[in-house]
Order: sequence, then C-alpha cells, then structure tokens
Amino acid sequence: MAFDSMEVLDYAGPYEVFNVANEVDPTSPFEVSAIGVRAGALTGRGGFTVLPSATIAEATAPDILIVPGGSGTRPLLHEPNVIDWIRSCAEHSELVLSVCTGALVLAAAGMLDGCSATTHHGAFDELLATSPTTRVVRDQRFVQCSERVWTSGGISAGIDLSLHIVGLLSGARVRDLVVAEMEWGW
Repeated sequence: MAFDSMEVLDYAGPYEVFNVANEVDPTSPFEVSAIGVRAGALTGRGGFTVLPSATIAEATAPDILIVPGGSGTRPLLHEPNVIDWIRSCAEHSELVLSVCTGALVLAAAGMLDGCSATTHHGAFDELLATSPTTRVVRDQRFVQCSERVWTSGGISAGIDLSLHIVGLLSGARVRDLVVAEMEWGW
C-alpha cells in the first residue's frame, strides 16, 4: 500500500524482496504491485514518488498486503475509507504485514487488539495509545501477531520480515537466493 509521506525503505525494501524472489525463482508466486490510498502520484519521504497501478477504491484485497510506515501513517488513522479497506484485507488477504509505524494503521483497524506486535522503537508508546491491549515487543525485528498478521520494527526490519515470508511461502532455498542476490546481511 502506498501513501504520501511513507518511509521509502519501508515500501521499497519489501517490494524489492518479493520482486527478487520472482527473478531468482520463476516459480515464486509473487505478483508485486502498488495500491495507492488515492489516485495519482504519491510522494514518500525525500521526494520518492510511486505511481500506483490501482487505488484502494478499485483494488480487491491482495494475497499479501504490506502497510509501510512513515509520518504519513498518522493522517491515515483518521481516514475511514483506508481503515475499512485494511479491515477488508484482514478478512480476505492471506497475509497482512506492517513495517515500522504501519503497525499504527493495523492497530487503528483493530487488527492488533490483544496480540503481540512491534513497530519502530520511537512509536512504541503511540502503538499502545492506539491499541491499549496490544503487547508491544521491543526487542525483535518482526513479530507474528496472528495466523495472518505480522508486524516488523523500523525501516530495515521490513526486509527481514519479507525475507522470512519468502522463506515460509517459497522455501529456504529461494529465501537464501534472494539474500545472496540482495547481498543482505541475513
């Protein structure tokens, strides 16, 4: 999912992991696309621009939804159309992942109530304020919240979570090929 003021690596890191998985193993099941919260170009941190192929108003729930973080998450907490779409994805997507403060959006949608989750270290208190029943995990790169919901810590932790998901869905061999291709310190 793309939106204005998203953190670049929160968005681009997982995007790259799933794309590289397809390149190193053509049997990988990932079809990567950008779904925007609105039509038109979306500008992330530092001027990074994404032109989504669809909007949340047009798109059906993807098999894997990734909600990046960044300062742009805060306005999303008060946009009912975004929160409702996230809730719909929770019902229909196989996996819903958040990176960094994307966890705040999942929390606003009620997806982290009563479960363990993580986020950027600077947003632990904000996560608790958004979802008081969430057990904030402060010392892990990523956390499985439920069968289908995962959260990761700040920024680069989204790459680790994405690699883990590639390993779960495509196996350790494909994950290791992605790690080697990206020269990631796994």
